[in-house]
Amino acid sequence: MIQRLIEGITAKDAPVVVGLDPNISFIPGFILKKAESAAEGDIPDYCEKENVIAAEAVWQFNKAITDAVYDIVPAVKPQVAMYEQFGIPGMIAYRRTVDYCRSKGLIVIGDVKRGDIGSTSEAYARGHLAGTGFDVDFATVNPYLGSDGVKPFIKVCKEHDKGIFVLVKTSNPSSGEFQDVLTGDGRAVYELVGKMVREWGSECMEGVYSNVGAVVGATYPEQAKILRKLMPHTFILAPGYGAQGATAADLSGFFDADGLGAIVNSSRGIIAAYKKEAYSKYGEEGFADAARAAAIDMIEDLRGAIHGARTVWNTGR
Repeated sequence: MIQRLIEGITAKDAPVVVGLDPNISFIPGFILKKAESAAEGDIPDYCEKENVIAAEAVWQFNKAITDAVYDIVPAVKPQVAMYEQFGIPGMIAYRRTVDYCRSKGLIVIGDVKRGDIGSTSEAYARGHLAGTGFDVDFATVNPYLGSDGVKPFIKVCKEHDKGIFVLVKTSNPSSGEFQDVLTGDGRAVYELVGKMVREWGSECMEGVYSNVGAVVGATYPEQAKILRKLMPHTFILAPGYGAQGATAADLSGFFDADGLGAIVNSSRGIIAAYKKEAYSKYGEEGFADAARAAAIDMIEDLRGAIHGARTVWNTGR
């Protein structure tokens, strides 16, 4: 599966994944009104009408964004919490989104951050990766229960040619409360997790890279340089670009000498671009066109980071 992602990045010259995290405040009013009309009729007792409306609006919003960007980016990353909050209708919208994105040729990274004891982790893995539930291509995994929580995902990945991204150094400001704590040998916890990811990944190699990847926040470029060296065959999913403060200049350490090895996520910076002054000319009606314009700008911005990575590798610095 990692080779499919690399092929998509290479073909479109775009190491970009669009986060489909549709907060209701991002959705234009005219879509919400259309969703109200679509939700008229019989509603099951176990579904709140408000959730049915919200889920329909999310689906219509996602479809328009996907139609606008599928030919210029290789992947999308729906965050499942944004769908779970609307109950069963929300999860139906999640499934529809996953299926539609895959029908457009996109790699789908399910941002589910699952991880539990062995049997439960395997159930999560089968639900999201085995085609019996949501059938994403990659899932994000929380490793803090240890190998018991990760190896069931690896098993399912091998069976179904899928992949995972393991949380190593996350982009949120408080991540250091645990991840930066030094262990007995002087290494930070995130380095210990990175070493484990490298070991787990050795079981799932596809060419240069493994189907076991790592989540490393773009907001922590110095830690990323350490992890890039520690995990030379680990593909990195880098959240935090744009709205969380990371810039292209922070990202050169994420890529390898060939300008590969990482894919950078932007969520609200793309899907809510029409709310930003730079793209305000598109207005609410043109929200999808604004998203496309923002994605193109991000792609161009990141090409500078890739050039910087090649320079660093080639000069040995």
